[in-house]
Amino acid sequence: MINILLQSVLLGGYYALIACGLAFMFQVMKIINLAHGSLAVVSAYLVWSLAEATGLSPFLTLLAVIPLMGMAGWLLQRAMLERAVRGGELLPVLTTFGLAIVLDNLMFQQFGANTRSLAPYVGDLSWEAFELPGNIYVGKLPVYILLVAIAIIGALDLMLKRTALGRQIRATAADPVTAGLVGIDARRAAGIAAAIATMTVAVSGAALGLRGTFDAYAGSPQLLFAFEATIIGGTRSLWGVLAGAIVLAIAQSLGAQIHPQGFLLGGHLAFLAVLFLRLARQGRPLSLAVLISVVTPKGAAR
Repeated sequence: MINILLQSVLLGGYYALIACGLAFMFQVMKIINLAHGSLAVVSAYLVWSLAEATGLSPFLTLLAVIPLMGMAGWLLQRAMLERAVRGGELLPVLTTFGLAIVLDNLMFQQFGANTRSLAPYVGDLSWEAFELPGNIYVGKLPVYILLVAIAIIGALDLMLKRTALGRQIRATAADPVTAGLVGIDARRAAGIAAAIATMTVAVSGAALGLRGTFDAYAGSPQLLFAFEATIIGGTRSLWGVLAGAIVLAIAQSLGAQIHPQGFLLGGHLAFLAVLFLRLARQGRPLSLAVLISVVTPKGAAR
């Protein structure tokens, strides 16, 4: 049982790494980015392509991909999301859904149906493990991914709470019109927030490729895991997303122990239980507007 819990925490670290960018956009921009998983796969392909072309370590090629994805996020905000949010809560969802479809099909056209992996480029790290007392082994790579997730969440939380940029982003999220009246460039703050979110997506995409294989349509499962972890943990705090990711991973692991096909089902049940519990406490029916308000409660960005 201890081994199952340890492995679940490590898996939760990966889910938290995927979810932190999605939750960040929830918290500071009130946008459900359905292209989040597809952007992670784009990042994985970019890291793989550079590693394949240059022979460099994926950790080095990731350093080049992170700023590229940051610029892509800034352009995404300026070209699409900025205009979509003016049309209400549903339009950004439809916009990012359409973007996900376009990205998935472009990647399929470019790379085909074959799976790729970054594991061959990191040698023994892909399978090496730490030995713990009680004859328990934990993979080194999952441990490092968990530490990276904690570091990124900590850095984002610190930036939002302790820096001038963080205060500008939070003010823009709370009320962009009022923020502009006090001298804050709301467009700039929103663009930077989108860039930061997509930079975290680049890291999660590399983690996806290092942990296993990916293909052009691998984005949907990653989006689902990120969304469920975000709902379970909420977005009042990014640390809550980490907790939600670990709860999701534990539920999946326990489900797999009950039935071989119970891995995904266990996570879905945990997600639905938390979602409907929150709705029941608020006495409201399920709708898109209610779902957004549940995962971004009042005061979340303040």
